[in-house]
Amino acid sequence: MLSAFRRRYLDLLASIYIYNEHRGYTSIDRVLEAVRARAPDDHALIAAIEKHRADERKHYQMFKRWFELQGRMPLTVDRTCGHIDRFVEIMFRRPIDALDTQKLIEDDAQFEKLCRVISLTEQRGHRQVHILLNHPAVLSDKVLTRIFRIIEKDEPSHWAPYDGWLRAHGRREPRWWERAVDSFIHSELLFVKLPFLFLNPFVRRRTNWADAGEPLHPVRVAAAA
Repeated sequence: MLSAFRRRYLDLLASIYIYNEHRGYTSIDRVLEAVRARAPDDHALIAAIEKHRADERKHYQMFKRWFELQGRMPLTVDRTCGHIDRFVEIMFRRPIDALDTQKLIEDDAQFEKLCRVISLTEQRGHRQVHILLNHPAVLSDKVLTRIFRIIEKDEPSHWAPYDGWLRAHGRREPRWWERAVDSFIHSELLFVKLPFLFLNPFVRRRTNWADAGEPLHPVRVAAAA
């Protein structure tokens, strides 16, 4: 029984993570478009955000490989389980895919807001990974443990370019209510959505990969002994 619960938990955990990693790197494309238009000569900022995207893509591929090793597809989760999805919807009152890239290019206030959202999301992710790396269920799976250790190492560089832009342009740090929104989204996932999905036997598996049709860049993940 405990083994079945552990498998279900890890299955759901990895399904939520692979969704968020995919949403992460595809959403960064919009940020990169805005930055390249706003500051085409800021090569350091562009390079840092490109690295962020590459890392998110790498993380997605590692979770994909984990599922391949398990011989199954991820469970189907949607934007209600996406931290960045929910944060953008609350702060901008529209889904990520409906964000106006031109406004991000032309309006400093809009770009500033997005930088804070991304920074808070990445910092939240780093704290959560640290917690997971002390979770017995995660530690019982050598491949997942290795994946989360790689993510833990990568994460600090992910919020750095956005915080750097805010400081360089004299913009404010996140206020208490923005941090409260971040905490609410995390709590909503942890205490409402995760238990519901865990106990719901009707959650189906994906029938295709989210990156179907994208260029292939294989990532090696050591199999569990």
